[in-house]
Amino acid sequence: MARSQDSFNKKEKEKLRRKKSQEKVEKREQRKIEKAQGGVKTFEEMLSYVDENGNLSSTPPDPAKKKKFRAEDIILGVPPRDDTPVDPTRFGQVKFFNDEKGYGFLIDAETKDSVFVHINNISGTIRENDQVTFEVEMGPRGMNAVNVKLVK
Repeated sequence: MARSQDSFNKKEKEKLRRKKSQEKVEKREQRKIEKAQGGVKTFEEMLSYVDENGNLSSTPPDPAKKKKFRAEDIILGVPPRDDTPVDPTRFGQVKFFNDEKGYGFLIDAETKDSVFVHINNISGTIRENDQVTFEVEMGPRGMNAVNVKLVK
């Protein structure tokens, strides 16, 4: 007696195919029943609106709350460049400075950021809590203060 050529995998695939086909038939029947009972939604019932807070709602927005925008105020792409010269000099205070190791940190008065400073970029001597002017440039590990001068 010869064995069947159907392997376990073939049988499982056939079961899945029959199951999907049965589910498709059941969904079709369910839609027919809903349509007969009037349960099908109209286009207007399917619409969703976005309210002023960005949440979805089923009611249209209030026209009184509508904001007016002028087309000239909308900038597409990159905004125009402001060519006014910017003074690179910043003011700040010495937060920490170690004379033996030759480095420290400054606090930028405007942004309150901490900026690294090395002794090679200082003209004169500075101590903690001194008011200084400096310029900022990008170093290998972050922002560095250069041209550091003591404010008198």
